[in-house]
Amino acid sequence: MPRRYRNEPIYTGAIGVGRLLFGMLGVKLRVAGREHLPLDGGAVIAITHFGYLEFAIVEWVTWLANRRRIRFMAKKAAFKGWPLGALMRNMKHIPVDRSAGSHAYDAAIEALQRGELIGVFPEGTVSRSFEVQRIKAGAVRLAQQAGVPLIPVAVWGAQRILTKGAKGRPRERVGVPVYVAIGKPIVVAAGVDIHDASDALRAELQTLTDHLQDIYPEDGTGQWWQPARRGGTAPRVDDIEHEQRGSRRPDTVE
Repeated sequence: MPRRYRNEPIYTGAIGVGRLLFGMLGVKLRVAGREHLPLDGGAVIAITHFGYLEFAIVEWVTWLANRRRIRFMAKKAAFKGWPLGALMRNMKHIPVDRSAGSHAYDAAIEALQRGELIGVFPEGTVSRSFEVQRIKAGAVRLAQQAGVPLIPVAVWGAQRILTKGAKGRPRERVGVPVYVAIGKPIVVAAGVDIHDASDALRAELQTLTDHLQDIYPEDGTGQWWQPARRGGTAPRVDDIEHEQRGSRRPDTVE
């Protein structure tokens, strides 16, 4: 029988607090593809990054589906101090030091091989355009090396509650529909090119996002949280990339 539950009171309590907060906010959650979440064994959960709440939303969805917990890879700074740092360490999330990333990568591989779910945001940063940005190769490389499936997950609507440069009045963050689409597991075979697989992951995440936007119950025309190509006022992808190139230091290494 698959091992679906382990007693981790701190993590379980954090999930409970998150559910309480989402309940107070009146979040209207709708999920498709729960059956693609594995009941047991390791997997890389690759999530879109349009705001700051996707990690909590996806963990909530996973907990409701099969009582499993996700270990997220997060910036090392989040593990410092109290109480956040203590919580992050107790919940067995993985700190990422960008100056020495191999340690986090090795820790994630070990966790995957132990049968853990590892949550990653392959875009690396919040997308202000609300389009899926270029994908970094780490998520695909983890799945390939650990020999585990890659699960693409798109979240739409949570950016209206909390994201970079959020606009609107506080009351507009109450009663927000949040839609989640969990895609079919992707197997990254040993001989597959990492960059081709990353491009395919980006395309799948965008396809899932497009579907959620198509069925979303509120018209985003003229809204700050809607992509420009769908009639919203979010910055265009090309404009953001141009801005990033202009602000990049000459000695920056990609």
